[in-house]
Formats: sequence, structure tokens, C-alpha cells
Amino acid sequence: MKVRNSIKSLRGRHRDNRIVRRRGKLYVINKTVRRFKARQG
Repeated sequence: MKVRNSIKSLRGRHRDNRIVRRRGKLYVINKTVRRFKARQG
């Protein structure tokens, strides 16, 4: 998982990326290609 200041750039890497907010943190998750994961905050 990458920890980044800007999530928006990582969201564009794959068309199935979703931004999810959990426990006050922003996550990028991808159900099909699971290596695209990122956290902000």
C-alpha cells in the first residue's frame, strides 16, 4: 500500500479504482487489480 499526500493521482492509474473514506482516512481500493491500494491521512 502506498501512503500519499495526493490520492487523486493514484486513482487514475486504473479504471476500477475507488476512493473510500474509512475511520477518517481516504483509501484507494481496487477489487479487480488488488495491488492498486493507497491511503491518505
